Amino acid sequence: RLTVGARSVLRNIYFDVDKATFRNSSYNELNKLVSMMKQNQRLRVEISGHTDNSGPASYNELLSRKRAEAVKDFLTSRGVDARRISAVGFGEKKPLASNDDETEGRQLNRRVEFRVLSN
Repeated sequence: RLTVGARSVLRNIYFDVDKATFRNSSYNELNKLVSMMKQNQRLRVEISGHTDNSGPASYNELLSRKRAEAVKDFLTSRGVDARRISAVGFGEKKPLASNDDETEGRQLNRRVEFRVLSN
């Protein structure tokens, strides 16, 4: 739902390790996001990047911000007005699961989300 404050994890957006470049398997999900933004011209969103707790917190925050900005750049390169998108990196500050386990923890914490700011 596109109600103000609604938050959703963008599933199937994958990055190379320690990079802010998309893997090929990410483009289907990214293109869906472009379509949603184009169909809802008044929609403004925040794209947030998140990491697990591997590595220094300052590095994770920078990496998560670069990944959020990569999503924003993709959207704008497809014609979505940059003024409708903010990008922020939270690093390891907002985990969804414990970082004690790779499959059911750290992997879930490495994600990109969007939050509806206005519609």
